Amino acid sequence: MNSQHDSQTDTGWCLEHSYQQLPAIFHSTCHPEPVSHPQWVLLNQSLALALGLDAEALLQTPEVLSGNALPPGSTPVAMAYAGHQFGHFNLLGDGRAHLLGEQRTPAGTLVDIHLKGSGVTPYSRRGDGRAALAPMLREYIISEAMHALGIPTTRSLAVIASGDPVIRERLLPGAILTRVASSHIRIGTFQYAAHVGGTDAAKAMADYTIQRHYPELKEQAEPYLALLAAVMQRQADLLASWMQVGFIHGVMNTDNMTLSGETIDYGPCAFMNHYDAQTVFSSIDHGGRYAYGNQPQIAWWNLARLAEVLAPLTDRQGEASGFERTAQLLHTFPERYQNAWLQKMRGKLGLCHEETGDRALAEDFLSLLQEGQADFTHSFRTLSALLPSMSQTAVPAAWQAWITRWHQRLQREAGDEAAVRQRMNQHNPAVIPRNHLVEHALASAADHGDLQPLQSLMAVLATPYADCERPQAYIDPPAPNPGYRTFCGT
Repeated sequence: MNSQHDSQTDTGWCLEHSYQQLPAIFHSTCHPEPVSHPQWVLLNQSLALALGLDAEALLQTPEVLSGNALPPGSTPVAMAYAGHQFGHFNLLGDGRAHLLGEQRTPAGTLVDIHLKGSGVTPYSRRGDGRAALAPMLREYIISEAMHALGIPTTRSLAVIASGDPVIRERLLPGAILTRVASSHIRIGTFQYAAHVGGTDAAKAMADYTIQRHYPELKEQAEPYLALLAAVMQRQADLLASWMQVGFIHGVMNTDNMTLSGETIDYGPCAFMNHYDAQTVFSSIDHGGRYAYGNQPQIAWWNLARLAEVLAPLTDRQGEASGFERTAQLLHTFPERYQNAWLQKMRGKLGLCHEETGDRALAEDFLSLLQEGQADFTHSFRTLSALLPSMSQTAVPAAWQAWITRWHQRLQREAGDEAAVRQRMNQHNPAVIPRNHLVEHALASAADHGDLQPLQSLMAVLATPYADCERPQAYIDPPAPNPGYRTFCGT
């Protein structure tokens, strides 16, 4: 344990405030608004331990993560940022959230502690600053499930009921989520910097981002180009991870894309059931801009907005302009993504080494899934039951030719079938947060005060790749529900 933690309070709080050292345009000092009757709903005790916090002490003081009281050393702020929302630029900011500070963990890492639904801020834009219980529980479920799937994500430390109703289409129970993130620096943060503070503000934010997330770039001859390249690679890896589990973010605005490479904002997100690249669940995505198959292209579009801000920082006298240099670098994103996607897809198919026909093999299997409206998760997880020694297993007739190609490809892999099956199970989850299971858990908790379905679901989702017995209800694909829609929850 480092010396900072030796001197921390007995509850484990060890807050720092590096973000507040940035120019004042990036944040506004403001306190969370108190709620009438804070009560615990969920506490992520394993995450609390990793953060160095005393879970028992937290459970005794719901006021601290409800906004009614502050952790020791906290000086809360709301963060300013901008964003292209469905392609339209807007000035935004934390309209219902407060950064309490940055916790220095026992491992020495620095993470944001962020309340969501904690009241009005200078960026509320006529909103009430509050959040309903069900959307906060959704973020808790999905973010922790993504973490268990091995996908970079913000985490959820706690959900506390406020005791106050919030008004949406109807009166709903209110709640506050405590979100933990490597940081909340977004592409929209850079857009805000350039729009409000110009090149100097953009440089300040770029230097801060390098210091916080990419310190190895400080000695680079071209640190801002290197920053763009590093962020592009993390986003390529992240998007490939989303696509491998059928995750649909639903609202990939530039304010929901982090420089750390973590998934953030679980509003209208959902997981695909039967495979269809055009799948959209979000009620506000009328044109399918953020459909499952469009996500890599949208990530590239968003990264272009970051490149526009960084370009002036890369100008060099006597060389190509910064815009030309960042544009040239941007053109490497499709290849970065495709390489990341194919590497993960090889794992899903049980392959280790590379062959030129692997992409076609993977894409042809996806085509079979789409043509047969087969369930994405179930099809990949059960594919290991069709290994050569088990080739008598019944399969759809349309799959026979592909199965033969796959078997031939596996013959050129090292290792026995047991190793191949293990590799496949490590890349193909048996369970995901199925939309119907999530909705049932949320309705039981928010409408009836029954947390049992949610807790049972969370227990299953904690080990998605494990080869173990599970209740069949968590594994089976649901009945078709073409009218299913998700909502932002704001």
